[in-house]
Amino acid sequence: MEKFRIREATVVYLEKPDLKEPILIEGLPGVGNVGKLAAEHLIDEIKAKKFAEIYSTDFPPQVFVNADGTIKLVKNELYYWKGEKDLIILTGDYQGMSSKGQYMLAEAVLDIAEEFGTKMIYTLGGYGTGLEIEKPRVIGAATDKELVEELKKYGVVFKGEEGGGIIGASGLLLGLGKLRNMRGACLMGETSGYIVDPNSAREVIKVLTEMLGIKISFARLDEKAEEVKRITSRIRSLEKALMEKESKEDLRYIG
Repeated sequence: MEKFRIREATVVYLEKPDLKEPILIEGLPGVGNVGKLAAEHLIDEIKAKKFAEIYSTDFPPQVFVNADGTIKLVKNELYYWKGEKDLIILTGDYQGMSSKGQYMLAEAVLDIAEEFGTKMIYTLGGYGTGLEIEKPRVIGAATDKELVEELKKYGVVFKGEEGGGIIGASGLLLGLGKLRNMRGACLMGETSGYIVDPNSAREVIKVLTEMLGIKISFARLDEKAEEVKRITSRIRSLEKALMEKESKEDLRYIG
């Protein structure tokens, strides 16, 4: 890799694929890590190929240490897949740490997407409920009413008068993309928000792949969901045992 200095948003191309109006899909870390899990699962299943990396001075000032002892600077990554509908998939280690950084990074991603002729964006994320949900729904938001009606056909729920906002890349890419005449929708899986939630990610990616006409396996997400279920069950048992112990100890002082 040639030498370069990190600026506010530095894009390093590994290759320049030939794509036809690719759909941009974003899945960065967020509530329950739902979007990131969903995007990474899609990348693995369709064997998408990385073509660009994005570095930024607005990412946390750190490196990750690999299993072999080497280090890597934190970054975002762009993958592509050529199919009946070409895709560009954005994922990565972090989102921007400041409002300015979020806008800057979103604009950098949209510049790349616009260069390839993108007209449609799907952003993926979690919808925090504060409660554990066995069968998460997929909550939606879109850039136009026609898209809202289309998403409803796939079981996506819209909150209507409850409103609310979408913070971070999942919202900004849609809002800024709309200014560039790109249509888009956000798919958010319901999640407690307290743990990494593969169960919610599975529901989000199921809706997305059905809409795109892509068939993939969900076996690995199912396995992760079962693992998280076992861990949370174990934690609950430990918490219950601890509470019972404390309760018995408190009773000793009564009388």
